[in-house]
Amino acid sequence: MAQWTDRQRALYADYYQELRKVKAAIAYSRRVRNIIQAQAALVAEYRRASRLFRQDRNFSPPELDYLQKVYSDILEESTKNLDQVLLLVSSFSTQMSDAARLELIGQAAGRLEQNYSDLREFNAQAVQLSLQRAKSRNNLQTVRSLYGLN
Repeated sequence: MAQWTDRQRALYADYYQELRKVKAAIAYSRRVRNIIQAQAALVAEYRRASRLFRQDRNFSPPELDYLQKVYSDILEESTKNLDQVLLLVSSFSTQMSDAARLELIGQAAGRLEQNYSDLREFNAQAVQLSLQRAKSRNNLQTVRSLYGLN
């Protein structure tokens, strides 16, 4: 009877261990999906703003180069954060608890969200600068139309 009990205990221990792995994988996949969606939103925002700023006559070529440099820096940082998340999820050889792994993923996600926030704030400042310049040049309506601010 003791052998049967030991076999049952071992069988269920393996079963529960596998369930813990599945639960962790589901938690990781949900969090990673949200992070990937945030990265996609960041890239979409960058593309939209970059296209609009290139059409905006209120920015000089050196200013457009500066905008592009800031975008490149933000995109590079967000890519590093995404890479860290993917490394944490795909590299289960790193010994850590699920809670620690999820915490590190959360921290990287927070940094990526900050990148997105920084991008949006930078874009808003650039739009405000363009509006100020347009106002002084009497082409405010053109700029409002360009950015959909009617």
